[in-house]
Amino acid sequence: MNVKETVEYINSVSWKGKKPGLCRTHELLKLMNNPEKKLKFIHIAGTNGKGSTSVMIAEILQKAGYKVGLSTSPHIFRFNERMKINGEEISDDELSEITEYIKPLAESMESGPTEVELISCIAFEFFMRNKCDIVVLETGMGGALDSTNVIETPEVAVLTNIGLDHTAFLGNTIEEITKTKCGIIKENGSVVIYPVSAETEKIEEKVCHEKNADLIKADFENLHSISHSLEGQTFTCGKRENLFLSLLGNHQLKNASVVLSVIDILIKKGWKISEENIRDGLRDVHWSGRFEIAKKNPLFIIDGGHNPQCIEALSENIKTYLPNEKLVILTGVLADKDYEKMYLPVMSFAKEFICIEPPNPRKLEAVKLAESLSKSKIPATGYENISDGVKAAVNSAGKDGTVLCFGSLYMIADIKNALENL
Repeated sequence: MNVKETVEYINSVSWKGKKPGLCRTHELLKLMNNPEKKLKFIHIAGTNGKGSTSVMIAEILQKAGYKVGLSTSPHIFRFNERMKINGEEISDDELSEITEYIKPLAESMESGPTEVELISCIAFEFFMRNKCDIVVLETGMGGALDSTNVIETPEVAVLTNIGLDHTAFLGNTIEEITKTKCGIIKENGSVVIYPVSAETEKIEEKVCHEKNADLIKADFENLHSISHSLEGQTFTCGKRENLFLSLLGNHQLKNASVVLSVIDILIKKGWKISEENIRDGLRDVHWSGRFEIAKKNPLFIIDGGHNPQCIEALSENIKTYLPNEKLVILTGVLADKDYEKMYLPVMSFAKEFICIEPPNPRKLEAVKLAESLSKSKIPATGYENISDGVKAAVNSAGKDGTVLCFGSLYMIADIKNALENL
């Protein structure tokens, strides 16, 4: 198979009619001689901040000289982004080769793997073949029954910011979702949490006690912002002073605090990571689509925010980095999101809404979104074609204005391509 055929095969694997569970992943990995058992992991679950936390940890470990695997989802430009080693995506040839190796094994099973289970197995094989020292492994959705949760006790399990998302699958309350995410906590492990609320912490503490796992809370009390600009932010966390983080927003400082707690555990376990490695990693980290400046004149900022917590963080970023500005908001959303409430935190910042459609079968039609948003008396126009929407937003902002794009990660690749072609 060439890479196009490979990705088509992976995407063609149906999840319909499959019961949730880890049995299929365990069975397939056993047929593959259990590549995951030859690897060490940092396992990361949560609602928001998984990706940012993952790339910060991976960047610091890479600066320390380790061969670091990184598994994240979803991809923005192409499938290969989901599996990287020291920042390099899996090659087309290796993706095809590993998939061809796994395909007959998967097809020999009485109940074959789902798409996400197959992807996890491809990633494990890729990292094992390349002899990674450690793998930063992000869950796809949930925790307990996520296909990545077949691994044994990781070096560190990390629970990032937990909120309401994917409620149809994970539960309708923060407590239910927290219990699901806590499924990645293993016996005698080390766990770092992003403190969210007394309710979530009580659940996390209970599970850690039951599993005899050490629990460390990220140190938000001793986390202080020193300065910030659109180039990055300087902060102090505990005894570490004047750290510079290239990612923007107060929520990213909290994610960085989580990361520093993880790194301190690794150092105690014997991993050789210097303070210089930590500083260099935070300075050089990049994560596409997270309050990312994609263009200047006009200023064009892209954010993948798509749930209530993300939008709250986004509104705080607007107050911090774009005070007193009226924004042209370029946005599109999936139809299953609570979009009528989702936009409330940003209404006061909007000069105009330009609505587009994410390239996803679950998309909300741009005209319908525009109709909903126009009820606020703010002008809203729908464009079926993303490139037309990008052009309209840039023209409306003018040279000195600002375009803020958010709503769905699925749109980012097309938006960036449209920007390049203006």
